[in-house]
Order: sequence, then structure tokens, then C-alpha cells
Amino acid sequence: MIHKLHYISQGETPKEHLENIQKACGSGADWVQLRLKNSDAKTILETAKEAREITTRFKAKLIINDHYTVVKEIKADGVHLGKTDECPLKVRDFLGASYIIGGTANTLEDCRSLLDKKVDYIGLGPYQFTETKKNLSPVLGVEGYQKLLEELKTETPIIAIGGIALKDVAKITNTGIYGIAISGAITKDVTSIAEFQEILN
Repeated sequence: MIHKLHYISQGETPKEHLENIQKACGSGADWVQLRLKNSDAKTILETAKEAREITTRFKAKLIINDHYTVVKEIKADGVHLGKTDECPLKVRDFLGASYIIGGTANTLEDCRSLLDKKVDYIGLGPYQFTETKKNLSPVLGVEGYQKLLEELKTETPIIAIGGIALKDVAKITNTGIYGIAISGAITKDVTSIAEFQEILN
């Protein structure tokens, strides 16, 4: 089961990521992606272990960004693969059937490629400009989502991502998108989780 609201962790340090995950879970987040960039393997593993403890306590799902070997080691729920990461088929071989595998897409070709590789969900974006991500792909907006969903006609959950605020959610979900991934808006205000969930449900 892929949840409709994904919280993607933020923070200047691993400790901040963990504090923000703790706050988000405490405010009702039930799907967390640990997204630690520019950290060494040891730091990622240690942070992931702590994130797993937090998410287990709150019965939330934990997805690890990029590092699929860590997923198996700490028994996280799955991995989210970026466009330049390992092939989902190879990762599926490594992890087995019970883990969740998601992938990042920006274009119709990206989506079709991921669907061919049998991912469990697709993170499609960016919706609009976001400072969270370096080397941002072309912005999609509501029209972009609508067009892609009409072309794809897929049962695989598509998750909108990229600079999404509360005011955007209703118009994004009206396109038929399955769910949304939020980083900045939730990190700044964890009390918004309940509002996001209410609109999505």
C-alpha cells in the first residue's frame, strides 16, 4: 500500500533530519523518506538506523533515498531511486519482492521506463520551482500532470513532488494524481500534516 502523503526529510545535519522526522511522525506523518545528500556511507547508515527506530515507534513507513543496500541492512520499507541511481530491476533482485521501490520521473519517457521496470510508485516532478533540489528538471505544473496522466493511463501510483504548498493540493489532485510528496512545507510547519491529509483523503 502506497500512502498518499510522503514526507521527505530535510535538515542541515543528520541530527536535524532526525529531529524533523521525529516531529513529523509525532504530528501524524505515516510515510517518511530519509533523503540525506552529501553524507558518507557510515553517516547514512547510522542516521537510517535511528530513523528506523523513530518510524517503527510511530508505525510509519520508512523509505531510504538512493541507498538500497542500507534498506536491507536496517529493514526499512523501501527505497526511492533517482534518475541517475541504480536500475530498479537490479535493486528488485537485491531486495526481493517485499520491499517498496519508487523512482523519480520528469517526462513521459521516464515514466514509461520506470513502469517497464515494475516500480511500485513514481515520484513525478517538479510541480514548480523548489530550492530543495539542485539541477532541477523542467517544471510540470498542473497541465503537465494532466497531460502525462492522460498519456500513461496507469494503475501505478503517481506522486507529485516539487515546491508544493497547501494551496496547491486540491488542484493537483484534481488531475487524478495519486498523492503528493512534501519537504519544505512540512519541515517549516508540521501542524500542516493534518491539513494535507484531509485534502488528500
